[in-house]
Amino acid sequence: MQSTITIDVQLDKDKVPQHISWKASDSTADASQPSKAMMLSFWDGADKAAMRIDLWTKDMMVDEMADFYYQTFMTMADTFNRATKNAELVKDMKDFAGNFYKKFREQQQKENKL
Repeated sequence: MQSTITIDVQLDKDKVPQHISWKASDSTADASQPSKAMMLSFWDGADKAAMRIDLWTKDMMVDEMADFYYQTFMTMADTFNRATKNAELVKDMKDFAGNFYKKFREQQQKENKL
C-alpha cells in the first residue's frame, strides 16, 4: 500500500507563501485542504540531521502561530512518548509547551493593555 501527500504552495512575486494546501491520496476529503502554515521534517540517518520546511502565509496571525506551536509541541511529546515510553522527558516537553503558551498569553495581555 502507498499513500501520496501533495503540498501546493502559491508564492507572491517576492516568493512569500500566499496559499498553502495539501491532499493525501488515502484521505476521505475530496478536495485539497487549505492551511495557513506548515512544518515538515525529515530525518537524514546518514548525516544524522533533521531537514525541515517551515512555511506560513501572510494571513497567519501571531496568536494562531502560538497556538500552532503549542499544539505541535504537545503532539511531538505524544509522538516521543509512543516511540520511547520515556515519561519523564515527555512530561518535561509538555511542561515546556504549557509554559510557552502561558508566557505568550501573558505577553499578549500586557500588549493589549498598552
